[in-house]
Amino acid sequence: MPTPRETILTALHARLSTLPATVLRGEVLPERVPADGLLILRDGDPDDPEVTLSPLAYHYQHRTEIEAVVQGADRDAAFDALCASVGTALAADRTLGGLCDWIEAEAPRPVDLPVEGAASLKAAVIPVVLHYSTADPLS
Repeated sequence: MPTPRETILTALHARLSTLPATVLRGEVLPERVPADGLLILRDGDPDDPEVTLSPLAYHYQHRTEIEAVVQGADRDAAFDALCASVGTALAADRTLGGLCDWIEAEAPRPVDLPVEGAASLKAAVIPVVLHYSTADPLS
């Protein structure tokens, strides 16, 4: 049976997979970026939890990252649309069906990356904070 952490990350990946972009989890950047853009979900860092007693609970603010990448002639508009679609997908259900307490994204910091012999890439990391609690740090 998967842990709550894995269940939440799987649900986040499924939520992002509803977008028109190609969505990967934990993969390396492929050689070609699909025309609709690319999103790569990184599992991130759960960091140190706050702990409450009676009943024992570990409260996480787990920082994940979504790498957003576009390529092509109109990459500024495509990048903006891709980031906006991520925001809309997260805002549609801030609890991922009750799996976590809250999801919030932070603003991306885009960069242009030159590619030798091809159109440059526009990319950014979109930090996403998952707020959830577990009964055990390993479950």
